[in-house]
Amino acid sequence: MKASGINATGWARSCVLAVSACVLAACTGGGAKPKPVELSPNAALIGVRQAWSLKIGAVNFPLDVKVNGERITLASSDGTLVGLESTGGREIWRAKVSEPLAAGVGSDGKTAAVVTRSNMLIALRDGKELWRQRIPAQVYTAPLVAGERVFVLAADRSVSAFDGATGRKLWAQQRPGDALVLREAGVIRAVGDTLIVGLSGRMVGLNPLSGSVRWEVPIATARGANDVERLIDLVGSVSREGTVVCARAFQVAVGCVDTAKGTLVWSTPSNGVVGVHGNERSVFGVEADGKILAWSRVNGDRQWVSERLKYRAMTAPLAVGRSVAVGDDIGLIHLLSVEDGSPLNRLTTDGSAIAATPVLAGDTLVAVTRNGGVFGFRPE
Repeated sequence: MKASGINATGWARSCVLAVSACVLAACTGGGAKPKPVELSPNAALIGVRQAWSLKIGAVNFPLDVKVNGERITLASSDGTLVGLESTGGREIWRAKVSEPLAAGVGSDGKTAAVVTRSNMLIALRDGKELWRQRIPAQVYTAPLVAGERVFVLAADRSVSAFDGATGRKLWAQQRPGDALVLREAGVIRAVGDTLIVGLSGRMVGLNPLSGSVRWEVPIATARGANDVERLIDLVGSVSREGTVVCARAFQVAVGCVDTAKGTLVWSTPSNGVVGVHGNERSVFGVEADGKILAWSRVNGDRQWVSERLKYRAMTAPLAVGRSVAVGDDIGLIHLLSVEDGSPLNRLTTDGSAIAATPVLAGDTLVAVTRNGGVFGFRPE
């Protein structure tokens, strides 16, 4: 398995207008969408096989597939939640909340949390509901479950903390809202004893016990003549190595922050709408036109660019071993070399768009499609 390259170790408030990344891309792109670059024959330079698959409901919200060890927690738009073990795809539990979802899933391996379209935060344990609390704003980012607490980043740029066992509200941090917010997942995660959130184009470090601000670092600064051009939310997945966290500011830049010092390491212009990922050497990202780039983690210098998937709607990338995995809008997972972006293999699912950034659980690469297919791939 080591030779396969699949695994590094073996394989808003109601008055705020929310808009999706795809709508903004259409508004700012101008004209018809260019025809995608034709795919070359599959190289199949590394051995990968489909190990299992299953079905959940359709996925039409910004799903975050949560991995805790070899356990996976995911959900569908209709409110179905499933806990799986990654090796064989066995269901550990399955539950359904009372209404469709707007954000999810957060999980620490014990407690799972989602937010419904009516702004209801719901926590479950082993598939059984623990509690629910109403959030006073729309939520598009999966809750973060960590340290016996549940943290929520809302579209009005409020951050709230709840007791994981009881749902009691512990604190809330509120920032001034902007005229537009993205109807896409933002950034919220724990790094050491600091809660990291994306607020506009800034990465902000909060005290998770009180919500007080420890530091703020701008990755990008709002510019432009209208609200669309000034929209610079931090989006999607991030890349963390030690205390350095790298993230994308929507359509403007990619940058890295030293969260121990609260200082900017580097920032470079980049026109993309999905998050980033990386390894100890590189940060990988997908541009709005489908180009895939690698930047030096040390200083942000460009290492390579691949145009083989240009004009395809791509997920955020996943760095795994010697491969970068990205999903597209026709249900393919492309495995590219971390060294130069050259193709290593191409995996098929059910033909519908990949709905979430692929994840790695143990030795299993997991992809979820818009039609609700869940696929586990393993090294041969």
